Amino acid sequence: MIKANISRARKFLTDQEYIHAHSLATKGLDDLRHRTGPGSAWLGWRDLLEKPDSDLVAQLNQLGKKIHDSVDVFIVCGIGGSYLGAKAVIDALKPPFTPNGPEILFAGYHMSGAYLKDLLQYLKMPKADGSKKSIVLNVISKSGSTLETALSFRVLRKFIHEEFEDAVERIICTTSERGGVLNEVIDKEGYQKFIIPSDVGGRFSVLTPVGLLPIAVAGISIEELFEGAVSNYKILEENADVVVEYAALRNALHSKGITIDIFTSFEPELLSFGRWIQQLLGESEGKDGKGIFPTVAGFSTDLHSLGQFIQDGTRSLFETFLVVDQVGAQLSVPSSLDFGDGLDYLEGDFFHSINSKAESGTIEAHCEGQVPIVTIHLSELNAKSVGALIYFYQIFTGVFVYSLGINPFNQPGVEDYKKAMYRLLGK
Repeated sequence: MIKANISRARKFLTDQEYIHAHSLATKGLDDLRHRTGPGSAWLGWRDLLEKPDSDLVAQLNQLGKKIHDSVDVFIVCGIGGSYLGAKAVIDALKPPFTPNGPEILFAGYHMSGAYLKDLLQYLKMPKADGSKKSIVLNVISKSGSTLETALSFRVLRKFIHEEFEDAVERIICTTSERGGVLNEVIDKEGYQKFIIPSDVGGRFSVLTPVGLLPIAVAGISIEELFEGAVSNYKILEENADVVVEYAALRNALHSKGITIDIFTSFEPELLSFGRWIQQLLGESEGKDGKGIFPTVAGFSTDLHSLGQFIQDGTRSLFETFLVVDQVGAQLSVPSSLDFGDGLDYLEGDFFHSINSKAESGTIEAHCEGQVPIVTIHLSELNAKSVGALIYFYQIFTGVFVYSLGINPFNQPGVEDYKKAMYRLLGK
């Protein structure tokens, strides 16, 4: 189970402020559960866990293992929720320097021609033995017309067809059940297709084929990931106090003028997970002049760039730490050599212990600097705990945004920029 410690931030609120916010968060949970809030047609991400499709998970797992064992490069082509969730889980759970399995690359999340040109050159580069790289492309888009993804898919699709006789077998499309230009391409070419449920928005789609296939290709157990999410769904259906209390705290801080929430961790593996949370909350709460701006920092790295501002800058922010309580194999500080670096006092200490003390010291200092701090705890970093954390933040997002009195599941501002962009492009 995911635990949340709000006690350090709670001290910045009066009882009256917190109690009022708690009533709003309680109503937010009721609106979510009973589907009485705006946007309730987009709650399919809860239905996925209430009635799990084990056959689909098994199918994706089998295909993922097949690709994992047979290709050199797997390209995920998508933007926003179409890639952030998969990247978050892969970065959290796949060892960074393992040679096992394909290299997983991402495209379609920006419009840099230089990046695509370099990517094509790299894909054409032969392996060390002189043979050609084996490549599979997974394009992910509900409409198929999102500009960033569609442009990259056009380039990469052309490359796959030029380089491989079995190109049709090397392109997998994840899209809506019907409609959209991508389905027209699928019907014409015969590419394999997986369906994005019509009632699941992009930023909530990581536990659909959108995220599960790339995660399985990475060699991560999607059964355990899904099991962790389902388990936490059941736990929070029985008792969601941890979600309501966390949402109430954030609502009350919002009312007091807090405008920035820095999601951070002393575990570099969780940096991409913070970016997934950033999109999940950012697109959900930033409407009608309301919301707290979610941003991401990686500690201790960013203590050397942002630490001064957090400690002594404008008091308009708070911090949310993602904490892993236990780690597996550990490295200790070597001894018996005369390094002359003044670190003899750390000889034999585990790096995780040193990192944890740095984390505790940072929290202590920032609290003294009048920064409200929340800590979100995973017992350990594995597929089940990450699955549980995914659902925790999905339900938290819905409850918190409903507590603000707005729709968590639309993104009208995103559509505004697209209209202006397409007009300038002459569409």
